[in-house]
Amino acid sequence: MPQSLTAVSSEPRLIRPEWPAPANVRAISTTRAGGVSGAPWDSLNLGSHVGDDADHVRENRRRLARALQLEDDAIAWLSQVHGTGLVRLPAPGVPEADAALADQPGQVCAIMTADCLPVLFCNRSGTRVAAAHGGWRGLCDGVLEAVVAGFEEPAGELLAWLGPAIGPGHFEVGPEVRAAFVAQDARADAAFSAQGARPGHCMANIYELARLRLAAAGVTQIYGGSLCTVSDPERFYSYRRDGQTGRMACLIWLAD
Repeated sequence: MPQSLTAVSSEPRLIRPEWPAPANVRAISTTRAGGVSGAPWDSLNLGSHVGDDADHVRENRRRLARALQLEDDAIAWLSQVHGTGLVRLPAPGVPEADAALADQPGQVCAIMTADCLPVLFCNRSGTRVAAAHGGWRGLCDGVLEAVVAGFEEPAGELLAWLGPAIGPGHFEVGPEVRAAFVAQDARADAAFSAQGARPGHCMANIYELARLRLAAAGVTQIYGGSLCTVSDPERFYSYRRDGQTGRMACLIWLAD
């Protein structure tokens, strides 16, 4: 039986990045708490593509917008495809992209994840913000570099925050993943360890891979990268841990 929309009355529980962003830049990461979805999506599932009741997802998104004092349609939800596409907001419909950039107040960039790495960006002057979805494929193919290129100022003027993602003690990958990163930058080998449970597999540090790619692109101010989704089931969804599960979101926007 579907869970009642009034079954959960708590407000969304949010994480605010610790980074020296300009005062007019607003940024948050949701947790799984504060929504109306039932198991296995309990409770603040924001993904409409994971089998959850559509009314519950709409209510969860409405609650999030209300908690952030935003209009319901201010948040630009994307259809994420593990690619490198960047959309500039405002954009009609639900764009197929894995990154969004905005330079107008009230246009909210949003990335949904449940182990993949969300990365938030802003410039020092507080005139542009962006968000990127960094699964290993998109990260390897250059989604972070695409966002950096989307800003008009030099990369050294940007700040980046790495949100909740699968931690290095849980991200087991096959040899093809290691080979793909190392083929582009030999220094990426340091982000892998030979501790995989399966023969030929190893453990990957997605935070370190992102830091390496950002630094190579010229971004020197990099923050976050300490929140593991797999090891914190009370706060975070994890596809690797649970299989069918909800989605969290990292959002960033410019205040009026």
